[in-house]
Amino acid sequence: MNKRLHIVLALMSVLLLMGCDKVNNKEVPSYMVNIDLGTYALWNTYGVAGVGDYRIFDRGKQLPANFPFNINTYTGYGGVLLIMAFDGITASYAPQAYDAACPVENSPNVSIGIDSDKLEAVCPQCHSRYNVLTGMGGPISGVAYTNKYGLRTYRARPTDNGGYIITSK
Repeated sequence: MNKRLHIVLALMSVLLLMGCDKVNNKEVPSYMVNIDLGTYALWNTYGVAGVGDYRIFDRGKQLPANFPFNINTYTGYGGVLLIMAFDGITASYAPQAYDAACPVENSPNVSIGIDSDKLEAVCPQCHSRYNVLTGMGGPISGVAYTNKYGLRTYRARPTDNGGYIITSK
């Protein structure tokens, strides 16, 4: 991507963060997250590469299939959405992680999905939409927008072995 686009996206992210009203991204209960994709092999198999590429991790539902879940793997309250998106802090593309539970429904059984045409997260129950590509999981429309509920964020920390470890903040 060219430098101007990075600057525009960074400014958009800053403007979203500077809004008059604060978004509550703590509505979903805090549960432990630990997904080890810390090696190149694991990241290459289960990670995300291109912008908008995403994957859901949910230990209870065994998603993704064949992922080597172990005793130290925790996937949050409603699963974890991992997506390659714009990081407004570093002004570059990097994996971003969110709890997959819709904060409006606040149930581990109601998970957001991705609208692949708009690259937005969408709740199948209340139809709220969230900006997961450039807006840090902030609400775009629906009850979440009205109530200012954003998605709970998690940390995607790079490792020296070519992968990432996803953890609770």
